[in-house]
Amino acid sequence: MGSKNTTEMKEKKESNKAATSTASATSAKTQYIAKDFQEAYTTSMKSYWDQIASNNKLKLIDLFCAFLVVVGIIQFAFVCLIRDNYPFNAFLAGFIICVGQFVLLISLRLQLLNPFEGIPKNRAFGEFVLASLILHFICIHFIN
Repeated sequence: MGSKNTTEMKEKKESNKAATSTASATSAKTQYIAKDFQEAYTTSMKSYWDQIASNNKLKLIDLFCAFLVVVGIIQFAFVCLIRDNYPFNAFLAGFIICVGQFVLLISLRLQLLNPFEGIPKNRAFGEFVLASLILHFICIHFIN
C-alpha cells in the first residue's frame, strides 16, 4: 500500500512538472506574441506619423474619417438604446452614408499617397466629389 502511494505521488509530481513546463511555454509564447505585436504597432504608428507630418490634406482626410466613424457609432448606439427602428430608412440612409463616405475618403487618401498611373491628383479629387454627390443623392432619395 505504501508503494502504491509513493507511485501515485511520483506521478502527480511528474504531471505537475509537465503542467508547469506547458504553462511556462505558453507564457513564453504569449510574451513573444505581445512583443511582436508591440513592435508591429510601433512601426505602423511611426510610419503613419511620418506620412501625415508633411501633408495637411492627409491630416484632414484622417480627421474626417474619424468623425464619420464616431457618427456611425453614435447612430448605431442610438438605435440600440431606443430599441426601436421606426424610421428605419432614415437610420439606414445615415449609416450607409457614413460608411460610403468613409470608403470614398480612403480611396481618395490612397490616390493622394500613391497616384495611379495616368490619373492626376486633380482628377482623383474630381471623381471623389462626383462620387460623393451621387452617394448623397441616393441616400436622400432612400429616405423618401
